[in-house]
Amino acid sequence: MSTEKTVGFIGLGIMGAPMVRNLAKAGFQVVAWNRTRSKAEALQGDGITLADSPKSVGEACPVVITMVSDTPDLVAVTEGPDGVSEGLSAGSILIDMSTVAPGATRELAERLGKRGISMLDAPVSGGSTGAQQATLAIMVGGKEEAFQRCLPIFQAMGKTITHMGPSGMGQTTKLVNQILVVGTLSTVAEALTFAAAHGADLLRTIEAVAGGAAGSWQLQNLGSRMVEGDFAPGFMVRLQRKDLRLITEAAHEKNVPLPISSVAKQFYAAAEAAGYGEEGTQAIVKVFQRLAGVQVSR
Repeated sequence: MSTEKTVGFIGLGIMGAPMVRNLAKAGFQVVAWNRTRSKAEALQGDGITLADSPKSVGEACPVVITMVSDTPDLVAVTEGPDGVSEGLSAGSILIDMSTVAPGATRELAERLGKRGISMLDAPVSGGSTGAQQATLAIMVGGKEEAFQRCLPIFQAMGKTITHMGPSGMGQTTKLVNQILVVGTLSTVAEALTFAAAHGADLLRTIEAVAGGAAGSWQLQNLGSRMVEGDFAPGFMVRLQRKDLRLITEAAHEKNVPLPISSVAKQFYAAAEAAGYGEEGTQAIVKVFQRLAGVQVSR
C-alpha cells in the first residue's frame, strides 16, 4: 500500500461518509474510524479499511483527516486516550476539516508541531450535496508545503480549494462563510413568509427573483425546500447554532459587533428549542411562519 496514496479519515457522519467515498473513487486507500462503528461498517463495500481506534488510523496513515462536530470532539479524537496524535509520527500531516474554534486550532497545531507533525485546518462549505458531488469549497490554513502535499487529497473532495494563510485562517474564513450564510438564509425565510402572507405563488416568486440581484445559493437551493416542506438535513440546525457560537466567541476576541448575526442566532435558538435541531437549517422558516401565523411550507 503506497503511503502517498493512503489517507486516514475520522468522523463518518453526513459529510464524512460521502467525502470518504470520493477519496476511494479517486484511488486513495482509506483507513477510517468512527465513534459509531455501524456507520463505518456501512462503507466497507466501498473499499474502506476500518481501524479500531483513532490511534491505529494514525499508525497506518501519513495523512489523517478529521471531520467531527465541535472543538471538544476534535481534542478528544486527537489528544484523548488512543487519540490519533499517539499514532502519528514526525512528518505526518493532520487535516482537520471540521468547523472549530480558530484559537483552538492554532494551539493544537503548535502542540503537534513540536513533535514534527504538520496540521492543516481545512473546513468546508457546500453541505451534504457538495460532499456527495465532490464540489465542496475548502478553505485551508497552515504551511504552504503541507498544503501542496495534500492538494490532490483536497481535489478529490472539492472544487474550490484556497490556501488562506497560516494556521487558523481556514477556520476564520469558514466563520466568515457562516456569517454570510446565516444572514442570507434568515432573510430568505423572512422574505418567503412575507410572500406567503400576501398570497404569492412561492415557487414562482423564487423563480422570479433568483435571477436578479436578490439571487443566492440559499434562495435557490433552500428556499424551494422551505416551500416544499423538505427539511432533511444538508447541514443541521444544531450545528449551525454551534457555528454561531464560534462566531460570537471569535468576534468577542476582537470587539467586532455582529448585529445581523446576533438576530439570526435567536432564530436558530428558537428552532432548536422547538425540536428542529436535527433538521436542515432551512427549518428556521418554521419559526418565521409561526410568528407570522401564515403557512410557507406545503
